[in-house]
Amino acid sequence: MRIGALSERTGIPRRMLRYYEETGMLVPDRCGNGYRDYDERCVERALQIRGLLEAGMPTRVIKQVLPCLKQPKAIHVEGATRETIELLERERDSMSDRIDTLTRSRDAIARYIDTVRETREAA
Repeated sequence: MRIGALSERTGIPRRMLRYYEETGMLVPDRCGNGYRDYDERCVERALQIRGLLEAGMPTRVIKQVLPCLKQPKAIHVEGATRETIELLERERDSMSDRIDTLTRSRDAIARYIDTVRETREAA
């Protein structure tokens, strides 16, 4: 499939798909005319990449993890080095810190909304 079809199926903009390709995270075949040709596996791979990016994982880490994700939603550990595990542990801990911060921010906003509503209702 062409990049437009992949973009439509995944909801990922073409520009972002090209970025995934530039970084080596997504590797399409090339047609004789030079056009990108994405197979069905690229759909799930692009969605995996987007999910990891949305979770806050940096591209450099995603590039290391992708070889371990050979099948959709399944993790294969062959090739996972000690350095990769340590890197992932740091990323996991960093994500947990961000989640804690977001939770505190969300709770503060909720308290603010409640206070504003209570003040308006009392007036």
